[in-house]
Amino acid sequence: MALDIVIMAAGKGTRMKSARPKVLHRLAGRSLLQHVLQAAAGLEAQRIVVVTGHGAEQVEAAVAGPEALAFVRQQPQLGTGHAVQQAAPLLHDEGTTLILNGDVPLIQTDTLQALVQACDGQRMALLSVLLDDASGYGRILRRGDPATGTVLGIVEHKDASPEQRRIQEAYTGVMAVPTRQLKRWLAALKNDNAQGEYYLTDVVAAAVADGVEVVATHAHDETEVRGINSPAELAEMERRLQRRIAETLMEGGVRLADPARIDVRGELVCAEDVEIDVGCVFEGRVEIGAGACIEAYCVLRNARIAAGAVIHPFTHMDGEALGVSIGERALVGPFARLRPGAGLGAEVHIGNIVEVKNSTLARGAKANHHAYLGDATVGERVNYGAGSITANYDGANKHRTLIGADVHVGSNCVLVAPIQIGAGATIGAGSTVSKDVPSGQLTVARAKAVALPSWVRPVKVKK
Repeated sequence: MALDIVIMAAGKGTRMKSARPKVLHRLAGRSLLQHVLQAAAGLEAQRIVVVTGHGAEQVEAAVAGPEALAFVRQQPQLGTGHAVQQAAPLLHDEGTTLILNGDVPLIQTDTLQALVQACDGQRMALLSVLLDDASGYGRILRRGDPATGTVLGIVEHKDASPEQRRIQEAYTGVMAVPTRQLKRWLAALKNDNAQGEYYLTDVVAAAVADGVEVVATHAHDETEVRGINSPAELAEMERRLQRRIAETLMEGGVRLADPARIDVRGELVCAEDVEIDVGCVFEGRVEIGAGACIEAYCVLRNARIAAGAVIHPFTHMDGEALGVSIGERALVGPFARLRPGAGLGAEVHIGNIVEVKNSTLARGAKANHHAYLGDATVGERVNYGAGSITANYDGANKHRTLIGADVHVGSNCVLVAPIQIGAGATIGAGSTVSKDVPSGQLTVARAKAVALPSWVRPVKVKK
């Protein structure tokens, strides 16, 4: 039996006060709509239909991908029922349609699976949640017992009577419905209500009238089904999600200095005994080995940190597609910057104000102060002096620098690539080297110091 999923993502989100479509605002590094699509992906639906409207081109470009994904446009926006009407022609007659909202990002796959199972292609299944204050939500109307009685319908908050507004069981906007009946009920919708819109919730009363059983399953909690309509709500949901992530990390043995001050905007995978100080941001995919320590205010994106490494405060890593890798017991920072293709071996030291790009440093190599290594291969135990750089770009092309094991590069040197420094060589401080350097020798390339006894320093002219 086919399962189709409809995700409503057409709204403008006026309260967001933004030119960006509401469903493209980001939560923990991904758009609201991407969160919903990820939850839906676990259901292996035959088709996922996203209903777009405001900013349709932006929304469709942002999430285009799988063959199962299709788009329809709702223009103008005439209500939730009207939105699903646009998707109806793409739905399989034989099967179940699951209807989701693109601005409810934390819905869980297991909750949706339970809802689809409750529908079983025969019943209408509604996802509800119990709230102390259900203001703004549609209310589940039941016959008899307000908790277990037969579901009769849903009344929107704006159309509810004072008595109905006291009902605590709220409709979340998520339902699973036999598709053939859904199409028929959608065709019969009317807009004779306070808003003059076609409400999807009216199909519940139609199901009851046709003798189709209507059931309701409960969400885990309010956070899972909460929609986002304003910057304040987005910020609050960010903190709720980050707290959930922090709790999961701590359950796995991670030591967080303060669970309220961590931001995971992608995927963070930690081994045991990892320590993370305050203010750290993790983006893309970051893997941290056992016993590694990430000190305060680091930003790590697409990086692998091996066991026992220490990343000192204010270090910035951005691996992009190439990634950044840090070896066992390496020390990095503070204020270091590692760019795509940076690969540090075991026990490498990268100090303050050192930048590494598309370069590898073998075991025990050190660049401790104010230095740049770009497009370089650095051997074991190399000492790379303060203020030294690889001049890797000739204005048109990048070139590589090869530095053998046990090389000592003095302070304020320029290594003009392409160049090879032989193992055990020493480069004298202040040298600009543009030719290969033989192994085991001292190379000095600098102008002779000249003193000019007759020179007089200029004096500032007073006006």
